[in-house]
Amino acid sequence: MIEVFRSALDAMRDAAQAAHPREACGILLGEGGRITEARETRNIHPSPHTHFEIDPQALIDAHRAARSGGPQVLGYFHSHPVGLPEPSATDRACASGDGRIWAIIADQDVRFWMDGEQGFAALSFVPIES
Repeated sequence: MIEVFRSALDAMRDAAQAAHPREACGILLGEGGRITEARETRNIHPSPHTHFEIDPQALIDAHRAARSGGPQVLGYFHSHPVGLPEPSATDRACASGDGRIWAIIADQDVRFWMDGEQGFAALSFVPIES
């Protein structure tokens, strides 16, 4: 089970709503099993209505900040403007099996997944105050 700051959940939902009908995306930051921030990034994919690609510079910046003592990059989030908050066939094909957390938002529903070597596994979470 992971812990997620309510402010991070709100940020993901707000990003998904603002991007609709395109996919929103961003980076999940925190420590250990606690997500403290969901940082929205530009979706640079050429087909943003059906795919997402996090701006590489945002990822580089987040990893640099983590090496300097900032929050760690725990994973990523994106929205499904149409569909369910679970990994799509495209998500499964693009996943790297790196053990990162993926949050997927559909409507206002946010679900979390572990991108493991054997594929995605659902994660339970508990919202907490920041």
